[in-house]
Amino acid sequence: MNNWQNVSINIGGRLVGANHPPFIIAELSGNHSQSLETAYEMIKAASECGADAIKLQTYTADSMTLNVHTPDFVIKEQDSLWHGENLYGLYQKAATPYSWHKELFDYAKQLGMLAFSSPFDEAAVDFLDALHVPCYKIASFELTDVPLVRKAASKGKPLIMSTGMASLSDIELAVNTARSAGCSDIILLKCTSTYPAEPINTNLLTIPHMSDAFKCPVGLSDHTAGLGVAVAAVGFGVPVIEKHFVLDRSAGGVDAEFSLEPNELSALVTETKRAWQSLGEVTYGGSQAEEKAKQYRRSVYVSEDIAAGETFGAHNLKIVRPAFGLAPKHWDSVIGKKATVALAKGTALAWEHVSS
Repeated sequence: MNNWQNVSINIGGRLVGANHPPFIIAELSGNHSQSLETAYEMIKAASECGADAIKLQTYTADSMTLNVHTPDFVIKEQDSLWHGENLYGLYQKAATPYSWHKELFDYAKQLGMLAFSSPFDEAAVDFLDALHVPCYKIASFELTDVPLVRKAASKGKPLIMSTGMASLSDIELAVNTARSAGCSDIILLKCTSTYPAEPINTNLLTIPHMSDAFKCPVGLSDHTAGLGVAVAAVGFGVPVIEKHFVLDRSAGGVDAEFSLEPNELSALVTETKRAWQSLGEVTYGGSQAEEKAKQYRRSVYVSEDIAAGETFGAHNLKIVRPAFGLAPKHWDSVIGKKATVALAKGTALAWEHVSS
C-alpha cells in the first residue's frame, strides 16, 4: 500500500483513510422513485445495515440537460438500462426534490450517519453549502466540468471525485482545479461508468497507480453486481466504497439493476471490514493468537519402550504431534545415538536422553 493511501481525511468529524475501516456510502440516487416515504425507508435501512453515509444527487432536469426531443437527447445504446429514454424525461423522474434534502439529511444525522450529495451545477453547490454538508461528491460525468469542480472546491470542504471514463489528463485537470481553488482534502474514486459494470472492466490495479500519480487517497465507486469487487478493492487500501442502494430490486427504480438490497449492503459492511482487518502488517513467525497452536506441531517421541544404552532409530522413535519433544530438524542428530536412561513409549525425547 502506498503512502498516499494512508492519508486520513476528516469528513464531518470522521477520519476516512486506509488506516480506518472502509467508509461505506449508500447512494440513494433516484431509487426512491420520487416517494419521500421510500427515501425515508431507504435511509433507515442503510443505517441498520451499518452504512457510514447516505448520498443524494442534487439536480433538476433543467440543470442537467435541455428540454429537447431531437435524436441528440435520446439514449440510443441498445444495451443501456435507459434505452430510448429522452434525457430530460429521465432526469425528471430520477431527480430528488430540493425540498426533501434538509429533512432527509437531518434524518440520516439522527440515525448517526453522515449525509451529503453530488451537485450537478454551481447553484446546487450553493444550495448544499447552505445545508452544511460535510463534503461534496463530483460524479464521473461531471469530472470535466471545470467551473463546477472549482465551485465545489472553493467551499473549504473535502471533495470526493469519481473518475469513470477519465483519462490521466482529465483527472489531472480536475485535481489541479480543485487544489487551485483551495481544496487540499481530495479523495478520488476509481469508477467504471457502465451500468451495470462488469468486474473484468473494473481494473482495480489502477488504484495504487492513481494514488501515486495524484498524491491523494483513491477509493471505489462500484457499479458491479455483488460484493466481490468491493471486497477485493480493500486489499488496495481503498478508504471509501460507494454503492447504489435500493430496498427491492424487483420493485424497480432507475438504478435498481446495479444497486444493493439491504441484506447485500449489510454483508458489504461486514465483509469489507473483515477484509480491512485481515490486512494487518508484514509479519512472520506466527501471530500472538497462534502461539497456543504451536504445541500441536510435530516433535520426536519415543514410539516403543527403550532400555538404557539402546540405540535410537526409526524402530523406536517417531516424529508425531504434539511438539513437546525435540524438533524434527534434530532427527538426523539423534538417530544412531544411545539412550542415557530407560524411556517409556510416549516420552517426549529431550537432549538429556541422548548420549553425547
